[in-house]
Amino acid sequence: MIADRIRSMGQTHWLMLFGGIALAWVVLWLMSVPAEMRALSRVYGADFWESLCTVTPDAAGFARVLLMWALMSAAMMAPTALPAFATYDDLRHSGAETDFGKLVAGYLTVWLGFAVIAAGAQMALFLSGAVDALGQSQSRWLTAGLLIVAGGYQFSALKEACLSKCRHPVTFFMAHYEEGPWRNGLRLGAVCLGCCWALMMLAFVGGVMSLAFMALATVLMIFEKLPDIGRYLTRPLGVALIGAGFWVAL
Repeated sequence: MIADRIRSMGQTHWLMLFGGIALAWVVLWLMSVPAEMRALSRVYGADFWESLCTVTPDAAGFARVLLMWALMSAAMMAPTALPAFATYDDLRHSGAETDFGKLVAGYLTVWLGFAVIAAGAQMALFLSGAVDALGQSQSRWLTAGLLIVAGGYQFSALKEACLSKCRHPVTFFMAHYEEGPWRNGLRLGAVCLGCCWALMMLAFVGGVMSLAFMALATVLMIFEKLPDIGRYLTRPLGVALIGAGFWVAL
């Protein structure tokens, strides 16, 4: 079965999806700031980075931040939805009328909306001095608050409801199949947003454009959506995040 699935993912639409994910990660790698370069800001001070890559409050500055968040959303969230995409692709092989491209486009549209909100939040936080030019928290209260909120959300009914749909995509698609691939993609994106928005906002703690944070968060969100693994991960991760938040605060 695994071999059949791998072979089926060699089709053109799958190769385009994997190519898009890989391209997003490559661009993020080119845009990212290595840890040793981040450490230079502690040596040279805040003016070092502000002169190098200042996030300005004009349209050009917002466009750069939005592009960064859009790439992050695509690179991190598309891999977490691969089991759901594969389930929808199986419907196509079963003879049902599906459009894989419209499904993926609807999914990514929701995350593009999230990128707009996240970019706006980063600009506002930067202008208030709560984050630096690299988008990393400069306030222990902001750091603690983000960690505690993300940890508490792991125990919420909304998180559980969204995760149940992500973990059982067959049931999800059969319930909404008649709405078509575009609206199914929007629904899937909204469900995944309900699962992962709080963890994504921890980028302000781990470092916006930090490859280490992005890789770790992506792996955690992938595992969390797997039914056999995720149920053992969600709440312990919540406890760890809440503990880290109180540790930072105290």
